[in-house]
Amino acid sequence: MAAATDLLTYRDEVASCTRCPLAQGRTQVVFGSGDPAADLMFVGEAPGFHEDKQGVPFVGAAGKLLDQLLGGIGLTRADVYVANVLKCRPPGNRDPQPEEIEACEAHLWHQIELIRPRVVATLGNFATKLLSGKPTGITRVHGQEQETTLGGRRVLLYPLYHPAAALYTPRMLEVLQMDFARIPELLGREPEPPIEQHAAPVGAEPAVQLGLF
Repeated sequence: MAAATDLLTYRDEVASCTRCPLAQGRTQVVFGSGDPAADLMFVGEAPGFHEDKQGVPFVGAAGKLLDQLLGGIGLTRADVYVANVLKCRPPGNRDPQPEEIEACEAHLWHQIELIRPRVVATLGNFATKLLSGKPTGITRVHGQEQETTLGGRRVLLYPLYHPAAALYTPRMLEVLQMDFARIPELLGREPEPPIEQHAAPVGAEPAVQLGLF
């Protein structure tokens, strides 16, 4: 319960964030939603039009597909936590800018620290490059888990295509379904012994060749 309370407290703090100019055009901060003690956390790119209006991540067409993918492995939104790299909608749903990611990423690091997930699934290039600290694009690393330190503890980072990229591409949807099918096995793995901790990656190159895939 302490984690849930701490997360709600932090959500209230972030609701008035003005760290970057996106605060001037938003309807509201889209903090995140789901189980505050989830073993599985998804991290997407940024809120879109519907998310900005409703204050909940992934509520549009990509969100419906995410729900279907979760259902395919026996999970619902209530079983996981879903957040984005940016908490405010970029104008016209454009790509996040490096300075916006730099201003906002501390919110995501703290969310991960409070939620303490075992598996963090990144959806698309922006989240994958930021949380891995590497410039490699999602096309090359999707479905390939890697151990890393996030929020001060070891987690499995699991890059996935962004659901929006699979909405109208049957082949990509098949790949996404296959990658999702491995999630239960990843959640069932025994955590590795602790190793020397290091600072969370700062996402120095988060905007190199970025996109959904």
